[in-house]
Amino acid sequence: MAGWLLRRLGQVVPTLLILSFMIFGLQQLMPGDPAIILAGEERGDPVVLAQIRAELRLDRPIWEQYLHWMGNVVQGDFGFSWRIRMPVSELILQKLPVTAQLATMAFIIGIVIGVPLGILSATRRDTPLDWAANGIALFGISTPNFWLGIMMILLFSVQLGWLPPSGYVPLWEDPVQSLATTIMPAFVLGTGVASVLMRHTRAAMLTALSQDYVRTARAKGLAEKVVVWKHALRNALIPVVTLGTIEFGRLLAGAVLTEQIFTIPGFGKLVVDAVFNRDYPVVQGVVLATALIFVVLSLIADMLYMLINPRLRAA
Repeated sequence: MAGWLLRRLGQVVPTLLILSFMIFGLQQLMPGDPAIILAGEERGDPVVLAQIRAELRLDRPIWEQYLHWMGNVVQGDFGFSWRIRMPVSELILQKLPVTAQLATMAFIIGIVIGVPLGILSATRRDTPLDWAANGIALFGISTPNFWLGIMMILLFSVQLGWLPPSGYVPLWEDPVQSLATTIMPAFVLGTGVASVLMRHTRAAMLTALSQDYVRTARAKGLAEKVVVWKHALRNALIPVVTLGTIEFGRLLAGAVLTEQIFTIPGFGKLVVDAVFNRDYPVVQGVVLATALIFVVLSLIADMLYMLINPRLRAA
């Protein structure tokens, strides 16, 4: 186990290094000059532009800019935001808990709805319940988040007045109000996750239920609940765990549109504002942090594999 963990950690370093090359290189391909945007009304003054470029090291060769940025990143310094004039690491620590709360709530909603629905659909194959579950999953996958978000605001905020239409309250300040402001966006994000988990859980369960060990368990007279929950589900969970970690990472990185609709000051709004203002350090820091989160989630998924299937520990 320790040797496997060391090998996996050894793979993380080159992965992040390659990602840093890609992040920094693609950033340089963005159109526009950050110095002109930051100069404001003095954008026509060559002296001011030269001063800004020198201050931000934009007048240096690209390889030198990359080495300077990477050297600071290794020390935990993601640089300063050119627009807000704050350390990027502080901005990430401010915004990440907001998106993490939203993603966690959406992921819980997705698991609670998607996994049981997938199990029921597999055990009731080709019945009205199976058809209804597949129809619900198809609706959840096909429905755009922005449309569902607007419809929920019109229904629960405008018509019924049950929930606030937008805004965010930190969980540690007022838990009840925090849940009230995040339950709608979490449900919007969670419907897509639930639909994907439902379809994959159904497929994995159908495969597991057709295996010889399940037929043997039934031949021994075991109760159907024991066969489904103890034997079939445990093996069917392996691909679902992989998908679950990917979906959770996608929630953290892909909640941009939902955060914009519900005016939630999270990761998505931060990176959108940074892109529009050519705030390179913020974009690079957020994307690199997101990549690190995906790598960590991948490592967690591999560890969960071993807990679910002991045979993988000897691999």
